Amino acid sequence: MKNCLRIPRVLIPREGFDKWAVIACDQFTSDREYWKRVEQCVGDAPSTLRFILPEVYLGEEDEERIAAIRENMYAALENDVLSKLTRGFVFVERTTRTGVRRGILASIDLEEYSSEEGVPALIRSSEEVLPARLAPRIAERQKAPLEFPHAMLFYRDKKDRAVKLLLREDLEQLYDFDLMEGGGHLTGWFVPEDLAGEVIPMLHGKGEPAFAVADGNHAVAAAKAHWEALKPTLKKEELSRHPARFMLAELVNIFDPAVVFYPIHRLVTEVETEAFCDFFMKSVRCRREGNVLIPALPAGAEGVKKTDELCEAFVRVNGGRIDYVHGERALARRAAQEDCAGVQLAPMDKNDFFPALKGGVNLPKKTFSLGEAKEKRYYLEGREISYD
Repeated sequence: MKNCLRIPRVLIPREGFDKWAVIACDQFTSDREYWKRVEQCVGDAPSTLRFILPEVYLGEEDEERIAAIRENMYAALENDVLSKLTRGFVFVERTTRTGVRRGILASIDLEEYSSEEGVPALIRSSEEVLPARLAPRIAERQKAPLEFPHAMLFYRDKKDRAVKLLLREDLEQLYDFDLMEGGGHLTGWFVPEDLAGEVIPMLHGKGEPAFAVADGNHAVAAAKAHWEALKPTLKKEELSRHPARFMLAELVNIFDPAVVFYPIHRLVTEVETEAFCDFFMKSVRCRREGNVLIPALPAGAEGVKKTDELCEAFVRVNGGRIDYVHGERALARRAAQEDCAGVQLAPMDKNDFFPALKGGVNLPKKTFSLGEAKEKRYYLEGREISYD
């Protein structure tokens, strides 16, 4: 099988990891207080907060913020804030409420990635990519000297060979600290180039796709779009080795016990509750608990697609809004409010994930979640993506 991975030279801060590491920009998008607390925690310390545009602020001086991101990256390089490791992977352990999740930080080859519907690829998006969400991410990447990723990709390794190999090795520890805002504990070890080379074949699963985006679909798609726009400006000999062709991502075994698939429930608001419930139940057999419908639909993509079709059809004719809710209790609480109704979905089975993507298929949006916002990946390691 074609090699989809490259062994990068990773950048990490020289010190101050607890203030350096900040959660993914697409979390807490309606919670400004969260991001204000992050700003207060970071203060004047070096931090990846200076390298991102949290989506909570999108539409507010975007150009100025993106220009500041570039300047902050150059300043970090010039002020010797970052340490550049020799070529290798980073082996990561993240402790959260679901257990210890292990990942391997590597570079993926964007030439092997596709988010296009019906286009088979060794590296696949898992959900539909919305063009409107790509523009600011592409703008951030243009002319930026560095990348700091929050994307996670799944691979398949039922015997967990790669992780077991790394656990047997006496690796150099790079960091060991608590993440801010209750994000759990993070420990990382350096995997030297020769050992990383042994790990690579263990990560490439048989069949297509070999890797699929678990979290950060729009971040990977933006990196791909930036690379496609850059390619025509390069000489032929640059195409195979230009740093923008690759992207850092954390590779996680889908069979890791700490990887749990949670459903994302649907909530319709500003509607007549009984009218919506009657409409939905005419098409799908349901159990009703208060204002929450529990439909007899298959778990995963098929059930989500049918639910979305019905919710969208009702709202299109009758008005209202569709929201996405994590957790059964939260759904019941919000559905109990006036002019609301909820649809409780079943979690997708891990074993169905890769087969569902075969042949260039994308799952419906918000098909699954890997946990609460605080459990998403934090920015920490970086990499150079230009020759400046």
